[in-house]
Amino acid sequence: MASQEIDALAGALSKLPGLGPRSARRVVLHLMKKRETVMQPLLKALVNVDEQLVNCETCGNIDTVNPCGICADPRRDMKSICVVEDVSDLWALDKSRLFPGKYHVLGGKLSALDGVRPEDLNIEALVRRISHGGIDEVVLAMNATLEGQTTSHYLAERLEQFPVRLTQLAHGVPVGGELDYLDEGTLAQALRARRPVV
Repeated sequence: MASQEIDALAGALSKLPGLGPRSARRVVLHLMKKRETVMQPLLKALVNVDEQLVNCETCGNIDTVNPCGICADPRRDMKSICVVEDVSDLWALDKSRLFPGKYHVLGGKLSALDGVRPEDLNIEALVRRISHGGIDEVVLAMNATLEGQTTSHYLAERLEQFPVRLTQLAHGVPVGGELDYLDEGTLAQALRARRPVV
C-alpha cells in the first residue's frame, strides 16, 4: 500500500500516452529508488519547461521561445510551408530532416461528428501568412483519414486564390509493407497514385 501522494503521482503518470496504471506504478517506483539521479533532475526539467512553455505566434508550434526555433531559423526555406494537424505531426516530420521549409499547425482537423469547424482551427493565420506573399509551395500534410482528407480539400479551396503550388503527402504502400496486410483504403490509394517505373 502506498501513500495518497504516491498514488496521486502514479495516477497522474497513468494519464500520459503509453502509460497505464501498472506502468505508471513501475515508473513511480523507479523514480523513488533513483531520487537523486532521476527524480530531482526530472522535477527541475518539468518546472523549467512549465515556466517557459509558449505557443509560437507564427506557426502554432510549442516551444520555450516565441517565435519557435523552427520559425527563427534563417537556414529554413522561407518559400515553403508544410501544414500539419498537430504539433506531434510537426515534430515527427521535422525529426526526419527531409522538409527544409517552415510549418503551420492547425490544431486539429475538421470533423462534423466532433463539432470541429473551420473557425475552430488555426486556418485564418495560415491564410494571412500566405497572403503576405513570398510563399511558393504549401504542403498539406494531413493524416490519411476521412477528416484529414476533408481538411485538405477545405484548405485547397481556401488557398486557390493565391499563386502557390499546393501539394500533399503521398499515401499508399509503406516501405517494407506487404500487400496482404494492408487495408482496402491504403491499397486503393496506392493504386490511384501509381506512377511509371523508371
